[in-house]
Amino acid sequence: MRLRSLAFVWLLAATTVSSAFAQALPRVHMVATGGTISNRDGGRLTAEELARSMPGLERAATLTHEQFLNVASSQITLDQWLQLARRVNDLFATDQELAGIVVTSGTDTLEETAFFLHLTVKDVRPVVVVGSMRNPSTLGYEGAANLLEGVRVAASPAARGKGVLVVLNDEINSARDVTKTDALRLQTFRSPTHGLLGIVDRDKVAIFREILQRHTHTSEFDVRTITSLPRVDVVMVYQGATGDVIKALVDLGAKGIVIAGAGAGATSGTQGEGIDYATEKGVFVVTATRTGAGRIAPNRGQGPATLTPAQQRRRAFSISSEDHIPVKARILLMLALSRTSNRDEIQRIFSEY
Repeated sequence: MRLRSLAFVWLLAATTVSSAFAQALPRVHMVATGGTISNRDGGRLTAEELARSMPGLERAATLTHEQFLNVASSQITLDQWLQLARRVNDLFATDQELAGIVVTSGTDTLEETAFFLHLTVKDVRPVVVVGSMRNPSTLGYEGAANLLEGVRVAASPAARGKGVLVVLNDEINSARDVTKTDALRLQTFRSPTHGLLGIVDRDKVAIFREILQRHTHTSEFDVRTITSLPRVDVVMVYQGATGDVIKALVDLGAKGIVIAGAGAGATSGTQGEGIDYATEKGVFVVTATRTGAGRIAPNRGQGPATLTPAQQRRRAFSISSEDHIPVKARILLMLALSRTSNRDEIQRIFSEY
């Protein structure tokens, strides 16, 4: 009888410790949108199946999940971006005890979705975007490992205030700086100029640097007031390029054009004529670089008194991208145009974010 009593006491104590441990774990919520990480042969993995795929999850966090979408990242629409940002904001607003959020995504346009959330999520808690380069039916599938590391980062106090983070291949990059650099390799996501934000090691999440530009909780963009995003297109510069492409985009309703310029922003062929046409029509033109890295500084050249009327008009609608790559300059211009049509205000936005 005494042995049975001791066994009962031991079992009760073990259950209490286990319950206390579970309560002590940070809570993370996963929002699944699809992509290669879920794209197995015969059908996509659901959010629930992804949650079950992570060995050791019970030691990292208490995870809840939802299926927001289950599509390739390139199929996500701008309206769905808005809906996703609103959902993430609502999750944080209604659950103050939530440690962080993980968003799964396909990798093809992951950097764009992550940057959009970086600009529109209004909370200090981390949002971690995770994907994989191999699908679940492929030998060497790394999705479960990436997802577990994403959960660990989202649960880590070290990730608070760092904005939206991209976690793959044991590495943490800022959504602001990261870009996909290889179509197939696992180490594809890189921040070419500024480097990694941190790493995920066996013992801890290690953060090495801060993002000083505005983002998330310091952002001025509020998706609750944005019903749709204005059309902004990207035009590549190449030898002998014609300006009629730019003119056509303007005539089709573009409110902004991002020029992926050669070198430090040079155009070619008759693209200058196309840019003049755009600015005459009141369309903002952002100059970025197609090189993948480098800063395009705001124009501090001749004053308005020395410019022709056409040059003054062009300057009034010309923006420098700073160090944003073309696809991210497009996102920032769409959000900027949702707030203002003042050229100096738009340039300020590009300089602050």
